[in-house]
Amino acid sequence: MRETILTAATILALIFVGHAVTGHADPNLPLDPLPEPMKPNRGLTAFKNDRELQEYLAGLKRVRRARDEKSSSANEAASSPATAEALKMADSDSESVTNVQHAGVDEGGIVKLHGDYLIVLRRGRLFTVNIGDNRLRPISSVDAFAPDIDPRGTWYDEMLVSGDRIVVIGYSYQRGGTEIGLFKIDREGGLSYESTYHLRSNDYYSSRNYASRLIGQKLIFYTPSYLNIDARGAGSSFPAIRRWRKGATAEDFQPIAPATRVYRGVADDGSMSYPALHSVTVCDLARTEMACESTSLIGPPGNVFYVSPNSVYVWTTNWNRGNNRSIVYRMPLDGSTPTALGAIGSPTDQFSFFESNDGHLNVLLRSNSRGNWMWGAESASGRVALLRVSTAAFSDGSESANEDNYTVLPRPEGYALQNRFVGDHVLYGTGSGWRRPTAGTKSKIYAANWRTGSVAVLDLPHGVDRIEALGSNALAVGTDGSDLYFSGVKLGSWPQLAGRYVHERSSQGETRSHGFFYKSDGQDSGVLGLPVRGSGKPGYRQLVEGSASVLFIRNDRMNFSEIGQLTANELRTVNDGCKASCVDWYGNARPLFIKGRVFALMGYELVEGSLQNGSISETRRVDFSARNGRMSTGD
Repeated sequence: MRETILTAATILALIFVGHAVTGHADPNLPLDPLPEPMKPNRGLTAFKNDRELQEYLAGLKRVRRARDEKSSSANEAASSPATAEALKMADSDSESVTNVQHAGVDEGGIVKLHGDYLIVLRRGRLFTVNIGDNRLRPISSVDAFAPDIDPRGTWYDEMLVSGDRIVVIGYSYQRGGTEIGLFKIDREGGLSYESTYHLRSNDYYSSRNYASRLIGQKLIFYTPSYLNIDARGAGSSFPAIRRWRKGATAEDFQPIAPATRVYRGVADDGSMSYPALHSVTVCDLARTEMACESTSLIGPPGNVFYVSPNSVYVWTTNWNRGNNRSIVYRMPLDGSTPTALGAIGSPTDQFSFFESNDGHLNVLLRSNSRGNWMWGAESASGRVALLRVSTAAFSDGSESANEDNYTVLPRPEGYALQNRFVGDHVLYGTGSGWRRPTAGTKSKIYAANWRTGSVAVLDLPHGVDRIEALGSNALAVGTDGSDLYFSGVKLGSWPQLAGRYVHERSSQGETRSHGFFYKSDGQDSGVLGLPVRGSGKPGYRQLVEGSASVLFIRNDRMNFSEIGQLTANELRTVNDGCKASCVDWYGNARPLFIKGRVFALMGYELVEGSLQNGSISETRRVDFSARNGRMSTGD
């Protein structure tokens, strides 16, 4: 829980000590599944009514109690679908300022573009800056929560924009559940509060993933909830929503997952350590009164999820059984019946997945991973394999992927695995992640062709803390403990290292995927931006220390050269009267490429640069924080 994490020491303790828990699979277990013949495709079974659902939960309770009595050593420890029409509404041609996994599937972030206005979410407030007419001008600011709500114990993390409606997603430890705030932006960039909704859920925080997606006007959430089947009223864990009002109570929640939209998971024998309810909720932002519906699955825990343009995939693993058996669920966005498939191992994060255009799901797996809730992705370990399976093989989950669906891959040394699908390859390697980098760090990057199974192993003089696409090629970013390296990987019939740039005495200023952006200006050329700070800084420092600057590098056919930096005036948080979200869990610095212009967002500053003769220089900046009731202007 983030409200208790106040110091760097506490952060480190939770990351590197708190995850040494029982229930992990043996990291030396092979990734060799028991082959099962495929049967005709069929989907999961929904409950017929509330009575049948309650009888099922009671049955889980009886079986689990019998199991616990037998062994004293028992381990305790959709929806309103996004239709094809909605997918077409996603304007993939519009200019995006977010480094997303899939074009047309927007992800909740801290900065978005709306016409000539940048909208920024920071430290519990929303801001707008007019970038039109070749200038920078702060316009408006407003609290990112309802005027009559107590924001303490709530983290306002993500923002999305649909038409003139701004959506702020947060998690409230005080009220419990996901908080959805709706705001309006007018033609002049003015902000106004509209309404707030609460969605019943467990905490969604992940050091890598994002809770929300937007396709067209459909807002999509994945919300896991643990089912307390030993308590009365287990149904209180099921998805429900309420519109906030002063004096709101639990009775105000309205169910949004009827029994007919709740599906039986695969494990019906009560052997799950903690049965989990995996829910995909879709909210229609086109309606004045926001309407949401959920599709839910009852299955083992484990919450790595991935949103493709077609489906939501949820990977679950039954931790208490001493193995790495898993079930992956597929929940189509066209509203059709969810399906499932047995598997082995677990993905590290959302970037471990890729639904390819040939109708296959491709997933990079490790034999020991607990998902990406909180900092789980930072400690994945064990052997590595690539699962490649047709989406037509998904059925009711009683079948498993065949042995020939897996390709065993080389196992990297270290933790903090980074992985990314680029073109026909999945690349992976390890670095320092949130830890302090070790001097003299070296590593390897692996590039496996998911079509052919061939693997290239490339030696690097640095760790791998980020993997990004540069058009049809890739970029590995990491540190050797002193300097920050940018190493190009040329992909083709056989991957090979290409150009390299070394930025001396520096480290990444952001570990979040959104901290990077690449703007292509030709088939093999473009400009990339990344926040940086001083040498040897551990990744967790991004929570308490702002980015020193945003570095810009030109890519010319995999030859890299520095264009320059846009620097911040303030390295640390100022006294801004923060009421909520006073730690930048989702980062605070972003490179921005908008309508031929280049910007750097760093904390409360927006700096514009001019690209001339192969270098960048500052032209203007604004402080949009409105401290002391004023906003400075860069006009």
